[in-house]
Amino acid sequence: MASRMKVLQLDENHPYILCKLRQKGFICDEDHTTPKEAIETIIAPYEGIILRSRFTIDREFIYRAQNLRFIARVGSGLENIDVDYARERGVSLLHAPEGNRDAVAEHVIGALLCLMNHICRADKEVRQGKWIREGNRGVELMGKTVGIIGYGHTGRALARRLSSFETQVFCYDILAGMSDDYAQQVDLKILFETADIVSLHVPYSTARGMVDARFIDCFRKPFYLINASRGDCLVTDDLVAALKSGKILGTCLDVLEYEKTSFETLFHNGLSETFQYLIQSDRVILTPHIAGWTYESKYRLAQYIVEKIFALYQNPS
Repeated sequence: MASRMKVLQLDENHPYILCKLRQKGFICDEDHTTPKEAIETIIAPYEGIILRSRFTIDREFIYRAQNLRFIARVGSGLENIDVDYARERGVSLLHAPEGNRDAVAEHVIGALLCLMNHICRADKEVRQGKWIREGNRGVELMGKTVGIIGYGHTGRALARRLSSFETQVFCYDILAGMSDDYAQQVDLKILFETADIVSLHVPYSTARGMVDARFIDCFRKPFYLINASRGDCLVTDDLVAALKSGKILGTCLDVLEYEKTSFETLFHNGLSETFQYLIQSDRVILTPHIAGWTYESKYRLAQYIVEKIFALYQNPS
């Protein structure tokens, strides 16, 4: 029976997950520290895996999990899982993009307002005894055209919030029929012609290297760029070149290309010229992949994952 399924949780997540699963009769174990190679030697009996991002669930890992029936990622994407091989083996893949959509949308609004109104720079100057008003004159969000690239759960949540700022919101998505009360779907040509602000909300699988020099040059006028999506969808060298030329007025980056390796090692091994520019520029706001990282989203991610596990097995009891 599904209710006696043996499940292994590989990351520390909200206690709601294991509490609810155990109430329904699932046998739940946790291991947050054992190296991947050691986990592979004991994974065979488990029918379910719950994780966030501790390590990659690759072909070898899935092969060793001989009884695996589902992998549940407590997050919005599946990029740390060999999706094709998992599906080939009949493993169900669950994730929860609904869980942190509101947190990401609020973060984007906050970062954008800070950038356009020079809040971070002005705060630093006041603390240094400088009272600079004209040099910190801001730009209003009202009346601007915002282009949202990728109109899934998070893009829609952002568009809803932008409606209160009296902006015009266009969205671009590879799927058709995405227009709603908050955004009009357009092709890239219209986005290139009209956008004052561009916010990226694209999945890792379809957007690697999407925003490069050629893409940026297609925009008719200078614009602000926000990336709270995936670091690999933006070519950082090209972003910096556009900041230097003035084609990009400013940028908010919650994700970086460099996340694929340990971020801290950048500071030990010597900073690239590109990254030095980012950390020194007052037209750049950097955050450590925390856009979706709120207390509320942690709980909602857990709720959605539990609901999807139960739905997969028709609410076992």
